[in-house]
Amino acid sequence: MLRPYRDLVTVPHLPMLLVWSLLGRLHIPAVPIALTTLAADWTGSYAIAGLIVGAGTLGTAISGPLRGRMADRASAPRQLLLAAVGYGTAMLALAALPDALWPLATLIALGGGLCSPPVAQIARACWPRITTGTVRESVYTVEATLQELTFVVTPLVAASTVALLSPRAALIGAGVVALIGAVGFGGTLSRAGLGEPEPRPAATSARPGHVLAAPGLLAAIAVLTLTVAGLVSVDLVMVAWTRDAGVPAAAGPLMACFALGSLIGGLVSGGFTKPPRLIRRMVLMTAGIFLLVPTLPPVLEPGSMWLTGAALLVTGVFIAPALAASTSRVGELAPSDRRAEAFGWLAAGMTTGTAIAAPLSGALMDTWGPAAAVGGAALLCALGVALSFWVAAASRRG
Repeated sequence: MLRPYRDLVTVPHLPMLLVWSLLGRLHIPAVPIALTTLAADWTGSYAIAGLIVGAGTLGTAISGPLRGRMADRASAPRQLLLAAVGYGTAMLALAALPDALWPLATLIALGGGLCSPPVAQIARACWPRITTGTVRESVYTVEATLQELTFVVTPLVAASTVALLSPRAALIGAGVVALIGAVGFGGTLSRAGLGEPEPRPAATSARPGHVLAAPGLLAAIAVLTLTVAGLVSVDLVMVAWTRDAGVPAAAGPLMACFALGSLIGGLVSGGFTKPPRLIRRMVLMTAGIFLLVPTLPPVLEPGSMWLTGAALLVTGVFIAPALAASTSRVGELAPSDRRAEAFGWLAAGMTTGTAIAAPLSGALMDTWGPAAAVGGAALLCALGVALSFWVAAASRRG
């Protein structure tokens, strides 16, 4: 069971590539927390703060495919450096913006999103270039597991920085971390001989004109979009439910149960030597989310934090394996010389999933309560299960 991990460590440059790629993404969950707090201080309105943060999210979604395409055709380290400088500058500008000029924050946030360093898509496009078989699957699993943890730890660090110092300090810190992570990752790519794009095949006449026309690729991206929407919805429900119950501090431990389960599942599945079965992993994850429904109001009144925490722990076990298998399929189905662009579209899809989650879970929460909101999240994942049959069929044909 440990063989894939042993092989992973022996692949030249792979451990450092993985470490730097994760460091290059640490800033992502920190910025919305810091910017929301700062914008609320400026305007006294969380609605306006949401619009400012949303502008940054929109910029990131737009830039993902574009920067991925550029990385497929030119030097990835250069793209990372230019994007990181632009992103860091935007964060510094937001932190230094005088209160009276706060309306400019929307444009600056949009610009920052457009400059978001494409670390994730470049990293995911690299794994098939240097690994195969079970080692490749282990890389995707380890990546999904560790990223899940960063999305738990980083918000805590960002919130602590906001509380102890200021939201401006948190934004500056996020910009510095983004710059260091992107530059470090770019340097490691160069040392690994992965800085330049893969040679384009000589015969391209039979290849699809648009990368999303590759058989099964759009469905694979849709699977992850729906999955992310479902998982983010669960997180938002935990925050809203504990707040309404008068124990907002309980949201942290509940989400930690989710992350701990994902860590356990990721570590175990990453050691498997057989190819992952996407459909099975998606079904198990979706069933786990349905398992949460009877632990929440109004199905169970008034609800039990302990029971929900246990259900989150069990459900979390299936998250990293499902995400890893889905992400791996994107790499398999994308043309080899256009993987970064494909993963750029995946980044845009996952951003879209996050945007879908907030209004949908909020509406269900307000109308029918936490159980209904989590049920909606499970239905989103169930749609992902349906599409995973299409993805699995395309993978077999490929």
